[in-house]
Amino acid sequence: MNCRLIDMRHKEVINIKDGTRIGCVCDVEIDTADARVVAIVIYGRLRCFGLLGREDDIIIKWQDIQVIGDDTILVCYNNCCHARKRSRGFGGFFGNN
Repeated sequence: MNCRLIDMRHKEVINIKDGTRIGCVCDVEIDTADARVVAIVIYGRLRCFGLLGREDDIIIKWQDIQVIGDDTILVCYNNCCHARKRSRGFGGFFGNN
């Protein structure tokens, strides 16, 4: 099955360990040296309608993906890993927080 990046953005990600819905794919990380996808990225949830920034992004390595279906992606995700910090609040306007 072939899948384009635009199609990946609409797929819901489900953790097979506990059945939780993680979110939808927002971005992918690509290794430009090897021309391969390294991970999928799910942006953190908005905090207070986005006024207080977002929670941490969830990064799921490509090898943790079990199945890519028509509507969902099943992953084996460990909650304690793969998170990336994002800037919080008004950091872009007022400097570092």
